[in-house]
Amino acid sequence: MSESENAAVVVGVDGSEHSRRALEWALQEARSLEAPLTVAHVRSEALQLGSARIASLGPAPELPDTVVDALAAEVGPRAEGLDVRYASLDGSVVDALVEAAGRARLLVVGSRGRGGFKSLLLGSNSRSLAAAAPCPVVVVPHEARAASLESGAAAGRVLLGLETDETADEVVDFAFEAARRRGVPLEVVTSYPVPPSPALLIGAPAPALQVPPPMPDETPDLVESTTRRQEERLRPWTERRPEVEVIPTITPADPAGRLVEDSREAGLVVVGRHRRHRIETLLMGSVAHAVLHHAHCPVAVVPPAPKR
Repeated sequence: MSESENAAVVVGVDGSEHSRRALEWALQEARSLEAPLTVAHVRSEALQLGSARIASLGPAPELPDTVVDALAAEVGPRAEGLDVRYASLDGSVVDALVEAAGRARLLVVGSRGRGGFKSLLLGSNSRSLAAAAPCPVVVVPHEARAASLESGAAAGRVLLGLETDETADEVVDFAFEAARRRGVPLEVVTSYPVPPSPALLIGAPAPALQVPPPMPDETPDLVESTTRRQEERLRPWTERRPEVEVIPTITPADPAGRLVEDSREAGLVVVGRHRRHRIETLLMGSVAHAVLHHAHCPVAVVPPAPKR
């Protein structure tokens, strides 16, 4: 077994219902991967400050982490056979969990935590972790979006958003392995560009403002070429993993809408993350950003391997 295969699944918790949903998902995933599970809680600023003040006065017992203690009592009876560890972390939520995920196989978080507005679909910490963590991050949606989890579709197919020229091998690997372990089909969604309508063209001389002549329909050629590129891109994995049923899906324009819609009956959506960029939303990419906000099942954001 390689070091990465023996690495832990880390789940960030804060005692909220959102993080409990993430913990339930992480328990199942750690069992499926036969990996250790680390339940990590970043202590509140007040608790961190209180501990620091007590420590400044001399040796004293550490203040208890009531969140970790409560979750340990809940998880214990259901974690038979799993190596479960608990960690109380200090620092900012994002920095502490990024550090904890340094050698992790997977980081799992809820889509929102205790703070923020209830109307938000995705919390700032979850978004930042998906953009910055060194390992794949799975964001588990909150109850307002997670109809698929409630309907028992957690074992539904895996969806992969594939840009044939940009998606890193690590993203495709992750999706194929997830589908293989679950014994479910892998639907691969790739988009083709939609030619602009002649009516939208600007800058034409005045006489041309009349009804323009029809343009030849390029859609069949675009679909055919995109299908061919998708098949060629996936061939190394379909040859290595013939047991995984692949459902090729070609969709016009941005594939995010198709991924979100199909996520209603899926168990996992897998999207890639771009290489580091100073602007966070560009780092994740528009598809990953949209899917994280609106998908109805857990979303895995997979980073590319670091440049050597």
